[in-house]
Amino acid sequence: MKQLTPEQIKDNWDKLIQLIKDTFPEDYPDNRREKLLKMYHYFEDRMCMAPASGKEHFHNAHVGGYVEHVLHVIDCAVQLKEVWVNNNAKINFTDEELIFAAMHHDLGKVGDMDKDYYVPQDSEWHRKNRGEIFTHNGELSYMTVTDRAIFLLGQFQIPMSENEYIGLRLTDGLYEEANKSYYISWNPGWALKSNIAYILHQADSMATHIEYDMWKHGVEESEKKHQEKYQNLLGNLKTDDSESKEKPAEAKEVNLNKKSKDLFNELFGDV
Repeated sequence: MKQLTPEQIKDNWDKLIQLIKDTFPEDYPDNRREKLLKMYHYFEDRMCMAPASGKEHFHNAHVGGYVEHVLHVIDCAVQLKEVWVNNNAKINFTDEELIFAAMHHDLGKVGDMDKDYYVPQDSEWHRKNRGEIFTHNGELSYMTVTDRAIFLLGQFQIPMSENEYIGLRLTDGLYEEANKSYYISWNPGWALKSNIAYILHQADSMATHIEYDMWKHGVEESEKKHQEKYQNLLGNLKTDDSESKEKPAEAKEVNLNKKSKDLFNELFGDV
């Protein structure tokens, strides 16, 4: 499982807060910037530690994974918007609207006002056999992540534009059943009036798959290094055994026991 250092967690949080200050003007109607900062201050202790998912083979299922994922989605969204622009797509939304929707598409994964959405999985069987590092908090009332995000924004009276609402609501694409009527319509008049939802869904999908690749690459590298270390240690044991053929039997047994213990400790830690 990927692990962020305390310094990385703090750095990601500082980046998120600075992005809010840089993106949203102070004189926005209803003082939206200050309301956003108030919300993030309220959730700071929980949000900066929250994972982005519960299973290790999904994406960012580690402490600090939520904020890292949000920053990643924002970065991908800004890049993808330029790809659409360069291909003559119609852009009828602002960068502020794009960033607001990307920033809050997964806000529901924070939980409610008092309780976390994800809690550590305390079943060793589920951790080992299903890769569940975290599990959903059974104390929460059921809501989709998107509905909970909109609910939380409402708790702090944070307004949003129509583009922001559509973008935030549809970021999960057709992975969310409730989005089907937005994306698939037989009535031309009901087709989406903005490309913001398509760009955000692509950004979320892109970030999620890259995060998975990073996790998978890390697991494969860890297993490769573990096997190399194991083979090197076995090779050292064989070399030492050949060098000790002329030694008395008692001396060879002591040497083998020591090397076996060293091998065990190297692989599994001192006991």
